Amino acid sequence: MRKTAITILLTFAAACAYAQNAYDALLFSENNYEGTARSVAMGNAFTALGGDLGAVTINPASAAVASYGQFTITPALTLSSTTAQGVSPFSDGTLPYFERKMKSNMTDFSMPNIGLSFNWDTHRRTGLKRLTFGFVANKTAGWNEDVYANGMNSTTSYMGALATETNGLLASDLNGEYAYDYMPWNSVVGYQSGMISTFGGYEDEYVGASELVFDNGAIALGGPLEQTYGRHVTGSKYDYAFNVGANISDILYLGANFNITSTTYGYDEYFKETAADPADFEIALDNGETMYFQQMKHKYTYQADASGYSAKFGLILTSGAGFRLGAAIQTPTVTTVDEYWYQDGQTLFTESAYNATAYSPTGEYSYMLHSPFRANFGLAYTIAGLAVISADYEVCDYSQMKFKALDTDRDYFEDVNNDIKERFGTSHMLRAGAEVKIGALAVRGGYGLTTSAEKVSAWGDTLPLSYTQNASFGLGYSSKGSFFADFAVRKNFLKSEYYMPYSDYIFDEDGNIETPAPELLIRKSAWKVLLTFGWRF
Repeated sequence: MRKTAITILLTFAAACAYAQNAYDALLFSENNYEGTARSVAMGNAFTALGGDLGAVTINPASAAVASYGQFTITPALTLSSTTAQGVSPFSDGTLPYFERKMKSNMTDFSMPNIGLSFNWDTHRRTGLKRLTFGFVANKTAGWNEDVYANGMNSTTSYMGALATETNGLLASDLNGEYAYDYMPWNSVVGYQSGMISTFGGYEDEYVGASELVFDNGAIALGGPLEQTYGRHVTGSKYDYAFNVGANISDILYLGANFNITSTTYGYDEYFKETAADPADFEIALDNGETMYFQQMKHKYTYQADASGYSAKFGLILTSGAGFRLGAAIQTPTVTTVDEYWYQDGQTLFTESAYNATAYSPTGEYSYMLHSPFRANFGLAYTIAGLAVISADYEVCDYSQMKFKALDTDRDYFEDVNNDIKERFGTSHMLRAGAEVKIGALAVRGGYGLTTSAEKVSAWGDTLPLSYTQNASFGLGYSSKGSFFADFAVRKNFLKSEYYMPYSDYIFDEDGNIETPAPELLIRKSAWKVLLTFGWRF
């Protein structure tokens, strides 16, 4: 099969440097609130309730509802599970790659809430009755993912796709002293590590180490390859809120936060190919001898550290009939992102003298991201001392996300910002919770649903409605003294992702895909267990 020389984008990494895209903006802008065990157990439906430090991030008026100061600390354990398997490209369901369904588990310990608030009583019966001051750190997003996929492939290879991508580039440039300054990093690493090489006397045509070149010029995979894909993702986002609140006549509660957002994100990905039988992959050397391909591995690592600031304002209005209304609005978050990335590759042959390894330098880039306004509204009904039900609605228009360069090149992000406006839209978040008190104990439940912000695909197609869901359950204990404790379990329901480790590269004479590259269906779910210890004073 002949490879057609087309320009493709391998999903592992960028070319000369890491390129910011619309999904990076979404990554640092989305929220998936955690907080205390009580707030999580009730689905974080606390816009109209308040009284809990885990809800200060949702509605700054929350701390003002309590008539006491409090301290809370919440350790949590996340148990995530991921399965990965190939997706058949054929109508009969035949699966020519990644035929095994592989499952990976990951455990992570975190501290989604630490909070402290103080109350100042004005000793007035009406008007301004109390002021509240506090500092709360609540986790607003987290990434815990471990993906592993494995199977046999007899038709395409990562190295074949990389060779096609590199066609047209001079080998002397790929091997030059300043190759990483102006050449695609994938191609430089692939060439310098022996994954691809020139052939037939060409200086700008390439073949993968897993491929054979026939006398008629055709190029095809030498034999079956064992392919392995792996991905490890970790990170978290926290809002550190400096909070002030006011109680007006036990009817109206007001609050304001100055938020400092801190994000860490790490992404490690690798792809490995191993010859099932090295004898299938004969490589002719210039000296007339032969050797055989054995194994290759490509690895890409990305790290981001981000810090930003925003303000949030909220209120809670109560009535004598047990109904409560709440609302809050958050200003755009201005975030500075520092990114670091590198990649490396290694190829092994039966003649160890030809084994090769290549390491890229570490790329660095910093930029600013403006995340959009978000607003939330809540309605709750309480039966004094016995039970409460609550519902929240939160809205955020992600088409308003915007990258900004730190230097004077104002047009640097023009294309990606236009892409954000075209691809993303408004995301809606619905949350509901309930609590029933039985003496010193409380039983709680909650539910959350968030619609996707992505409305249009990269190819311009309108996407069907998609959403993520979670359900939670919890128990609480409140002593007659100052101590209280809460327990919660939250289940994040299954979420699916389709992923191609490398792109299609074998086409027929009419430009139609003749042999499809592998595609993976990755399914993710997670359990989170939280335990809050608190003291009132």
